Amino acid sequence: MNTATETIDLRLEGAAQRGARGWLARRRWSDWLYAVLVLVGAGVAYAQWGHAMDGYEKAILAGVAPALVALAWFWRPVQALTVGVAALSLLAIGLYQVDGRADLGRAEQVFALKYFLSSQSAILWMSVLFFMSTVFYWIGLLAPRGDTAEKLGSRMAWAGVVMALTGTMVRWYESHQIGPGIGHIPVSNLYEVFVLFAWLTAAYHLYYEDRYQTRRMGAFAMLIVSAAVGFLLWYTVVREAHQIQPLVPALQSWWMKLHVPANFIGYGTFAIAAMLAFAYLIKQSAGETRWYKLAPLWLLGIVLCFEPLVFRRGAAEQGAGYWFVYFGVSALIVGGIMAARRRIADRLPSLQVLDDVMYKAIAVGFAFFTIATVLGALWAAEAWGGYWSWDPKETWALIVWLNYAAWLHMRLIKGLRGTVAAWWALAGLAITTFAFLGVNMFLSGLHSYGAL
Repeated sequence: MNTATETIDLRLEGAAQRGARGWLARRRWSDWLYAVLVLVGAGVAYAQWGHAMDGYEKAILAGVAPALVALAWFWRPVQALTVGVAALSLLAIGLYQVDGRADLGRAEQVFALKYFLSSQSAILWMSVLFFMSTVFYWIGLLAPRGDTAEKLGSRMAWAGVVMALTGTMVRWYESHQIGPGIGHIPVSNLYEVFVLFAWLTAAYHLYYEDRYQTRRMGAFAMLIVSAAVGFLLWYTVVREAHQIQPLVPALQSWWMKLHVPANFIGYGTFAIAAMLAFAYLIKQSAGETRWYKLAPLWLLGIVLCFEPLVFRRGAAEQGAGYWFVYFGVSALIVGGIMAARRRIADRLPSLQVLDDVMYKAIAVGFAFFTIATVLGALWAAEAWGGYWSWDPKETWALIVWLNYAAWLHMRLIKGLRGTVAAWWALAGLAITTFAFLGVNMFLSGLHSYGAL
């Protein structure tokens, strides 16, 4: 046996031994400590609030604990995120207590609740942190030595996710203290799902930032998060949407707890893919001077600057000044990108990286959107007696699914890459946005309880 063959055999033997050690054997002590904390926490939650859970909620709690452990073992930053959110949420719950009972009036009396840890305060902090994160990511992308600014942007995005999850958990608790039958997981209206969309999208970006060891995608990824936060703030001020309301009968189902989060993982990842597609097109056309070759920039300008027209009904009644400011800021953003496109292109990751993340985002989003669609059909069968009724929301969900199914088919079977794939991903964002918001605004049907 020659030396080369012996070397190959030794490598194969080493790989077999490493495989024999198994996934569990490669865990650090911190991984096991985290697993213990999660399981103990789930047990305490069951002991404390199990009386308020139905059988489905108990099953979900039992399934979430090991799933959270597996996720945190796969991506270790989730460990610190979970511990931080749990600590802040329990602190908020403790501050609400008076003589062993919750008093929601303390949200305006206790300093920490009023300014930091009540659900509304935490979500407002989320909004501020995501805006600041976007600003620092852009400073880092444009500045000659922007590493420090990019790092600040990343840390603020993490802080925003922490505050969003804290606000969500505290809002869930608050809803149960208002009155019997009112408590519910906060994914039931546009206000709550925009919070869900914001932190899920930011978290997904942070995963790929860590995976590819580059923060330079953050400037584009966090733009869509900031746009969502901008809508959330308008919706809060004009419609007072932050007020916790009882569930309408159609939403009083345990299917909602599964269907809505799965849907918004899809929405968030599709949004990330579209923004990275936009970054891809900018990098590709950086040296171009012909106006018609700069169509991606003009397209973004039209979408950002004229989006207020979509909400003209609300702007005409209230908040017109807000949308005027929105228009001005959007125009400045587009003008800035146009002026600095060559520098932006030089600082962005390679076209291959952008294309790869775009593909993976769509693949993950498609998987979860498929799961959400199946769950929605099961929910419809229980609520309305049929799996599919061609309601406008259902029809547009099918259009979204077919769009990304075709994109992935062309990618995997025909090798779709580059400009066409990027344009298609951008078009997909427009389709998804209409399915998410446009149907609620302009069409009526069985899902009309989600109207804007």
